[in-house]
Amino acid sequence: MSQSIPPVLTEQPVDNLPTLTFEEYRFYEGELDVQYELYKGKLIPMPIATVLHTKICEYLVYQLRRYVVTHNLDLVVKRGLGVRTEENSSRIPDVVVCTQSLLEQAGARPGGGNLGFDETPLVVIEVVTENRRVDYITKRAEYNLADVPEYVIVDPAENRQRVRVMAFLEGDDIYTEVNYLPGDEMESVVFPNLRLSVNEILDPPLVEWLIKAEQAQLQKAERLAARLRELGIDPDAV
Repeated sequence: MSQSIPPVLTEQPVDNLPTLTFEEYRFYEGELDVQYELYKGKLIPMPIATVLHTKICEYLVYQLRRYVVTHNLDLVVKRGLGVRTEENSSRIPDVVVCTQSLLEQAGARPGGGNLGFDETPLVVIEVVTENRRVDYITKRAEYNLADVPEYVIVDPAENRQRVRVMAFLEGDDIYTEVNYLPGDEMESVVFPNLRLSVNEILDPPLVEWLIKAEQAQLQKAERLAARLRELGIDPDAV
């Protein structure tokens, strides 16, 4: 474990893009099909996601939504939702978990969907792509200073496979990190009953297959319940 935050490295913005305030960023319309983050007033184009990146994100959204529904939590799990981290900086994490009321507040404002300074999500997740220093160092510092309770990094690179969970422990104001490696089960601090296989996170099954498997189990349970009723047995009493 480590509680130190390395120095923040400066990202390399595209020089021909304008410098914007956060409010200008919320209404900025750039190239079609290009998402931009805002870092210290400069626009940062986000790389096109790989198939593996997309599968990991969809798997995490699926598992987190199942957890939220199962535990009857007033939370939502979203992709594409911005999180303001500094005066003129805003990130678009791969996955964001926040309250439904915060999502509605963001949705009621004109412009792009961004959570403000006083609208802190519970969990943000980043899947490492091209510039791992940004995810491991720059964004870590931003999310820490923005008081995001839990920041998760998923790194699927062949020589660095891990899931790093960073969270505030009681009384701390800087992140404590735990690395989970292949063969481990990742544990969340914010959601203590949530445990996910690191192997599945790094090489996830298709969500469509998971849904089909769930539907098959439900159909099997329904057939069993119907058979019990035919025999005069209340399936709810078994």
